[in-house]
Amino acid sequence: MKVGLIAGDPGHPVLAAAAELLVRQGHEVAAVPPAGPVAALADVYLLKARTPQALALARELERRGAPVVNSAAATELCQDRVRMADLARAAGLPFAATHAAGRLGELTVPAYPFVVKSRHSRRHDLVARVDGPARLRELAERWPEEPVVTQPFVPGTGWDQKLWVVDGQVFAARRQSELATGTGKSGRAEDWEPSAGRAALALRVGEVFGLDVYGVDLLDGPAEPVIVDVNAFPGVRGRPGAPEALVALALRVGAERVGAEEGRALVGQGSAGQESVGPQAAGRALAGIGPGRGAR
Repeated sequence: MKVGLIAGDPGHPVLAAAAELLVRQGHEVAAVPPAGPVAALADVYLLKARTPQALALARELERRGAPVVNSAAATELCQDRVRMADLARAAGLPFAATHAAGRLGELTVPAYPFVVKSRHSRRHDLVARVDGPARLRELAERWPEEPVVTQPFVPGTGWDQKLWVVDGQVFAARRQSELATGTGKSGRAEDWEPSAGRAALALRVGEVFGLDVYGVDLLDGPAEPVIVDVNAFPGVRGRPGAPEALVALALRVGAERVGAEEGRALVGQGSAGQESVGPQAAGRALAGIGPGRGAR
């Protein structure tokens, strides 16, 4: 099977580990520049990049019939924090109240403290706690034209709860919050085992957003956990078993595509009169196809 990696950095630890496992198992792995082009299609693509060029390439590959994990549409959705929050709250998920606030330099101040974030999620975007006018002026000087959203500051315990999901398997860690430390940098990380309820919440996020590989950031709210961000295809660094889960996902999705093509070919042969393929025979041909993506 041929697996394509659409990534700005194919040497990213989780991708590199997954690629090594795939090659050991006899599969072909091809690094695909986010800007393309792509001639011969792979059986499945893993979409780690989120640039406009990468999303355009993913949409083109999907149009040509290649499965992309995560889909271009789901990946793009997770880049707009307003759309993300609206979808989550409409689905009943405990997502932090998120309000579009225009450009940072024109921000109408909610009650202090609050959190301000770039509306469009990307590498090195703006995520900051604002405790008063001085901090707001500092940020506005650095990011005057940045479209932003605001969220209430949730004091919590000072630890971000990071849950990553790969094809229904939940991995997790805790990290000292950069907002709680006040330094703009996150502190130490440690292993952490989420409760069954929080793991189920993370899995529900995937169902709502149509994601197979994603991250969920949680904080402890006054009454329940609060989701503050969802990320398509995060790094999942240092989590034992994550590369293996990613490999299994890629092979499953690729096998579904191959099986579907073989089934269509058999049905086509029957319709052309070369060999009659009735419903039962077609069903046997398709029997090797696993459940659809997202099915658990």
